[in-house]
Amino acid sequence: MVHKSGFVNIIGNPNVGKSTLMNALVGEKLSIITAKAQTTRHRILGIVNEENYQIVFSDTPGILKPAYELQSSMMDFVKSALEDADILIYMVEIGEKELKNEAFFNKIINSKIPVMLLLNKIDKSSQEEVEEKVEYWKEKVPNADVFVISALEGFNVAAALEKIKQLLPEGPPYYPKDQLTDKPERFFVNEKIREKILIHYKKEIPYAVEVETEEFIEEENIVRIRSIIMVERETQKGIIIGHKGSALKRVGAEARKDLEKFFEKKVFIELYVKVNKNWRSDKNQLKRFGYNQG
Repeated sequence: MVHKSGFVNIIGNPNVGKSTLMNALVGEKLSIITAKAQTTRHRILGIVNEENYQIVFSDTPGILKPAYELQSSMMDFVKSALEDADILIYMVEIGEKELKNEAFFNKIINSKIPVMLLLNKIDKSSQEEVEEKVEYWKEKVPNADVFVISALEGFNVAAALEKIKQLLPEGPPYYPKDQLTDKPERFFVNEKIREKILIHYKKEIPYAVEVETEEFIEEENIVRIRSIIMVERETQKGIIIGHKGSALKRVGAEARKDLEKFFEKKVFIELYVKVNKNWRSDKNQLKRFGYNQG
């Protein structure tokens, strides 16, 4: 029997639903999802395995013009996704007209590999508008197969997956067949805590935060976790902790619930907050947090 395998990389503007799509395709919540832009900072792989194929999906940060070193590193992840893809998924939403970076857009329309353009969030639109947008994108990206989907509702996601299977090149699996992702457990702990911060805090706070898990001990019936929430300024530390620690307790309680589902066992979590000045602009710190590639 012929075996197919390949990297299917999802790119697009911030907040178009890339993470929702990958979670729907993989069947697990690997990428965190919030209503805020720039939720995804890393490139996260989700692996779908069947007997005769392995699809390595890749969720990437939303494309933007970098304003500081962290965002430059985020765009490096997108560049690498353009370079190693076997199939490229360019994701757009109803109402959007262009990619926020022209160089990336030119790479898509001149791509030598198969391109699928997924028009997402069609549940928020009329039939007429959807048809109009399909024509618009067919003209704009003539080398792409266009699919209309709702990643959130799961509409037409199965049809897109079937097309991906058809386009996959022949080849052996890249990862063991029981592997779901390339990231270690600590990464998902960090991301789950960061997701709760994105949901509950406003303005600059979520973007000034990085999470580092210092201790991850998995026992038979419980996982014991100690994580540090890093902020850039002392005032941000006070906001994260909240009155008598109430805000921090809420983040810990909500993250614990989600992590218990993820690890399928009890979780004990301790959270601390530290000031780590200007970490977003410090190349050495970014490398330590896994951002700088190379």
